[in-house]
Amino acid sequence: MSKKYVRVLTIAGSDSGGGAGIQADLKTFSALGCYGMSVITALTAQNTIAVTAIYEVSADFVGSQIEAIMTDIGIDAVKIGMLQTPEIIETVADKLKKFNVTRIILDPVMIAKSGDKLLRDDAIDALKTKLVPLAEMITPNLPEASVLTGEHISGIEDMTKIAVQLLEYGSASVLLKGGHLSGRHGADCLVYKDGGSLKTIKIKFTRIDTMNTHGTGCTLSSAIAAFRARNYSIPDSVRAAHQYLKGAINAGKEYSLGEGHGPVKHFFELWD
Repeated sequence: MSKKYVRVLTIAGSDSGGGAGIQADLKTFSALGCYGMSVITALTAQNTIAVTAIYEVSADFVGSQIEAIMTDIGIDAVKIGMLQTPEIIETVADKLKKFNVTRIILDPVMIAKSGDKLLRDDAIDALKTKLVPLAEMITPNLPEASVLTGEHISGIEDMTKIAVQLLEYGSASVLLKGGHLSGRHGADCLVYKDGGSLKTIKIKFTRIDTMNTHGTGCTLSSAIAAFRARNYSIPDSVRAAHQYLKGAINAGKEYSLGEGHGPVKHFFELWD
């Protein structure tokens, strides 16, 4: 009997600088013992400073990439990142339903670390109505949660309320990321359905003093997808992904790359 890979797919945009997007996703999958595959939804010209250009991939070609993977290789989990247009969102949703994909980690990427917009305004409703209800987990940061709900989030005390509100859009769980809060200490808020009850977990963190945080959101959601593919529970996947990201940020702070926000070190356990 031949061995089987743990298979994880990323459906996201390409980051030419290598720190975020599918590049970060594939590095994360590999670092966590999974076989990574990719469906590219957009090409970006970007570095540690800015996104200077975006080239949209057609929705039909996105669908063709998904079909190619699902009809031969198959997947154990999928992470979804940058989906710029309503047409791409609808295509991805239709294909995931066609192939009965359930372990879907959706990172609703809207704005790059540099501040550049990555999701068109007319795609927000499609994301909320077509894709969020299919997701096992969505992982918005605070600005993204504000766009999705129309609510202002002023502190940690608001996060549980907003996470529960986001859960009403249909996903099985919500990880609301608190990295945009000010101060040295922060927390992410996980809300998930467990049978007939709703459970909440706060994952506290201490901010690491570094500029090398490009791709942290992509890396975290990819790590969650990798652990779900390895059959970790939802809360255990989030905890394990947090530990992995902490290690990657901590190791990455020792390096210098580019003039802006550098990357984390995805393979910190494998090479110095």
